[in-house]
Amino acid sequence: MNTIKIHFLGASGTVTGSKFLLETPEQNILIDCGMFQGLKELREQNWKDLSFDVSNIDMVLITHGHLDHTGYLPRLVKQGFTGKILGTAPTLEIAKIILLDSAKINEEDAERANKESYSKHQPALPFYSVEDAERTIKTFVPIEKDAWHSLSENIKYRFRYNGHIIGATFIELELYGKTFVFSGDVGRKDDLLLFPPEKPEWADYLFLESTYGGKLHPKESVSEKLITLINRTVHNRGTLIIPSFAVERLQTLMFLLWKLYNKRRIPNLPIFIDSPMGNNVLSVFERFASWHKISPTELNAMKHRMNIIESYKETWKTIDDPRPKIVIAGSGMITGGRVLTYIKQLIDEPSTTILMVGYQAEGTRGRQLLEGAHELKFFGKFYPVKAKIEHIESLSAHADQNGILDWLSEIKNVPENTFLIHGEPTSLQALRVKLEAISSWSVTVPNLNDVVTVIA
Repeated sequence: MNTIKIHFLGASGTVTGSKFLLETPEQNILIDCGMFQGLKELREQNWKDLSFDVSNIDMVLITHGHLDHTGYLPRLVKQGFTGKILGTAPTLEIAKIILLDSAKINEEDAERANKESYSKHQPALPFYSVEDAERTIKTFVPIEKDAWHSLSENIKYRFRYNGHIIGATFIELELYGKTFVFSGDVGRKDDLLLFPPEKPEWADYLFLESTYGGKLHPKESVSEKLITLINRTVHNRGTLIIPSFAVERLQTLMFLLWKLYNKRRIPNLPIFIDSPMGNNVLSVFERFASWHKISPTELNAMKHRMNIIESYKETWKTIDDPRPKIVIAGSGMITGGRVLTYIKQLIDEPSTTILMVGYQAEGTRGRQLLEGAHELKFFGKFYPVKAKIEHIESLSAHADQNGILDWLSEIKNVPENTFLIHGEPTSLQALRVKLEAISSWSVTVPNLNDVVTVIA
């Protein structure tokens, strides 16, 4: 009999900050190490040290590279973690890009806050620095998917393809004969760029994401919506701003727009891609061709149709460009990045359209716009919202409720417990009710910092 303690250190009762610690007699394993985003009370959690002594964590296994699954890693290292960080090769490349970009933004935000004196903290400090990120990246170890890897006599793990973003996986851990499955973020079967997710066949303990646990993606035509908005932008001689996640969403939008242009469904107006991180992600697509559907020829042609912005000087030149145009810039929830500059300058223009194309967490500017905010706050100042706000939800890289249920469809046993994680309260409860209605599974919705003990 072996006692395993499960520490729910993030993405528990909320959709962000994924961190799950398995404390076992042989190894202490952290699954994901994400940063909290959105509501202020959640963001404040980032500044707290973990409740577990991080020097006793042996290793970190990463499902995929998004900030809410990797963004706390530099803080973990700063607190004394000395082990290895394991993930698939494309996941670690994405994590490297995201952490360095995030560190740079943290440094710039702290510098601006100190210069303009709008922070309550004197001095304002970056959450972590570029140096912290670089130190963390040195601990990365790429692992092949599908193969089982042993950590000790009674512990082994493997990564399995999961769609969502390039490199993303779910993790199967065998601990003392029991199988623990961590879903990570489950992708969609009909993704434009990625293959359908693989499915687990056995799970004694299941940790299941619930981002869209209570929703079905609308059956809308993304292409037709884009055509309508682009034609309106041309007619109004305005700017269509698309805040976009740099990983997957940006590449999907580029692919869609390139296809529409080739089919002569949209006019020949300039398309600006202003995301240094997104440009780096394109190189990951080029290097890891077996992880996605798009051919090298298509990828190259797509890139050459776009105006790739290389410098902040070009950002301002684009803003001043009087032509009708499309601008795709990070970040996807308008929490940082180059898109802040565009929106700050153009949000008070009725000819501007801001198109949200992904999940918008509580407390983000993107969520505020979707909920009808009449003004937005940037760097201590408020700006009136006169731009038109639009939303395409069906571009989400997450499986909806039906997709999640389909992902579970090949599990042959009845799990001893299913823990619903990575969802806002309404989504978590909706998926709990659904699972309990259609199965005999035991379902638990843990709270942040809960510790659950199981016997293996």
